[in-house]
Amino acid sequence: MKKITLCITLVIITLFSSAQQTPQKQYEAVQKKLQTGWGTFNHKSVLSHVLLPAGIALNIGLKFKEIETNGYLKEAYISSRDPRTENIVPGYHALDGSYTDLVISWKKIKFRVQSAVTHSQELMLLITPIELPSRAVNIILETGMLWNKKGVLKKIGETITANATNKQIMIQGIGNSVEEYIAASAPYLALQFDKEVAFYTGKKQTLHSVKNTIASQRLQLEKNTTSFGAFAETYNAIEQVIGWNIIYDAAQKRVIYPVSRLWNDNFGGQSVLFCWDTYFSAYMASMKSKELAYANAIEITKSITPGGFIPNWSGSYKNASFDRSQPPVGSLVFKELYRKYKEKWVLDYVFDDLLTWNRWWPKNRDDNGMLCWGSNKVLPPLVGDFAANAWQGAAYESGLDNSPMFDSVPFNTEKNMLALADAGLMGMYAMDCDALAEIAQVLNKPAIAKELQERGNFYRKQLGKLWSEETGIYLNKRTDIGSYSPITSPTNFYPLLAKAASQQQAERMMKEHLLNPEEFNTPWMIPSVSLQSVAYKDQEYWRGRIWGPMNFLVYLGLLNYHLPEARKVLSEKSNKLFLENTRINGWVFENYNGITGNITDQIEGRKMGDNYYHWGALLGFITLIENGYIADPSKPLQ
Repeated sequence: MKKITLCITLVIITLFSSAQQTPQKQYEAVQKKLQTGWGTFNHKSVLSHVLLPAGIALNIGLKFKEIETNGYLKEAYISSRDPRTENIVPGYHALDGSYTDLVISWKKIKFRVQSAVTHSQELMLLITPIELPSRAVNIILETGMLWNKKGVLKKIGETITANATNKQIMIQGIGNSVEEYIAASAPYLALQFDKEVAFYTGKKQTLHSVKNTIASQRLQLEKNTTSFGAFAETYNAIEQVIGWNIIYDAAQKRVIYPVSRLWNDNFGGQSVLFCWDTYFSAYMASMKSKELAYANAIEITKSITPGGFIPNWSGSYKNASFDRSQPPVGSLVFKELYRKYKEKWVLDYVFDDLLTWNRWWPKNRDDNGMLCWGSNKVLPPLVGDFAANAWQGAAYESGLDNSPMFDSVPFNTEKNMLALADAGLMGMYAMDCDALAEIAQVLNKPAIAKELQERGNFYRKQLGKLWSEETGIYLNKRTDIGSYSPITSPTNFYPLLAKAASQQQAERMMKEHLLNPEEFNTPWMIPSVSLQSVAYKDQEYWRGRIWGPMNFLVYLGLLNYHLPEARKVLSEKSNKLFLENTRINGWVFENYNGITGNITDQIEGRKMGDNYYHWGALLGFITLIENGYIADPSKPLQ
């Protein structure tokens, strides 16, 4: 009898525990895991290594011993369009922070910084000089407690002790100690930098043991990428640009990876998440890190506004673009996360938000059965920016901020929309309906699945009205005067995402447009506007430059048809553009010159967009899908 009672009790406890594991609790567990251990979480500097959740920071700095104007390099980050004194070539960055590697050039000094985290969560830092000036320089290791975390830092001799909540670590250096006097607000160590030096936590180490640990962690990281075979280089470059952008946003107590460190500062907070950028980065991270993929995809989805849409951008302090959304690609990404990890709780957690967003589009962006980009009025207490309820806000919603497709198109302030039926938006929206309908089926919501299917079919049919038999492609159409727009871009292929075209129409689009060297099939493809447009020569942002998300969405559309030649050409040219740039200095550009591919002028590429922006890696991600390393997203969920 006692045994039976015990069994029943255990079953009840098990059922009760399961019931307590709500999607919210499960996501909290994801964040707890991400916020445990060492990483380059301080968005202000890739030279700052931080232990979470304690907030203990070890910040590497470089200082001239003698008088030198601005002679102390205290912070550094890769991503910058602004003039900066340091130049960084990023190397490996494991997504779990177990190994990092980068090279920094500053004031005729060049040095390498490697880090490794042991299984017992001890950190080792190895700094190796590559080029040194004749004048003496020193390495400084400043300690700190970031984000107002509680703790005590104390230096005794050449050892610093950090005491934080439930955590104590010892920090020591390997090298010749020197006297340095800097205006630091916490204890620091200073070492003469004329040879390799190291810093470490935990038990006593030698330079030899530190180097062995560094080498071991690097080897392990390299082994982890062998599953990508001939495309390991492509995968590594993708992992690096994600890894170096992982930060901790203390304002919202979350680990995320924004588009770049520069944009965090530009928006005046610790982080900023952009809508479609963040979904695409989650898709890429899912190759190796379930937790990071979930974090980005969930955080941008949970930033849904009171108006019922995922905003163009969302900041640290819960400010956002309350007037406008961005391309609806979230359901596609969550569908693919479920395909890989088969965890329904994630779908449960975001489904209502995704459905609200899906229903928002036809209620707010439908003009007589056609979807148009727009920007709403922002009413108090919410605050809008300069672009709200204006042409620029609608252009921002499209994600194509200055595309020539919108030149001279009027903005209707009463309808809150551009007077342009957009083939790209309608293609993406129908895709969103299809993906969310599949998710609804997984969650056993047949009535909602039917609703979504019907709505997707409606806009799929409406796309037929944008097909131009004369030109053999879908064209945008003015809703005020009824004429087709003569400007074409990669978005004119997006109706393939909705499976709106017949196979014959798709083949015609390939032959006459995508694979036509006088339109889109350039040496570096796909330019963001056809060569037939005078705007192609501008090579300014969305006026002729090449963008990873455009190539990626066109490729996803090709997967819906039998178009092997087009897929092969797009995949190979995209990956070539991606790798030939990363091989130069490790940079992954926000966009690429449609004529030169940036390769002959990296500085031009830096001026025209951020030089370490994670969605540039979509150019390589295409190739991993094409070669079978990532599941085909066009296939139905099983």
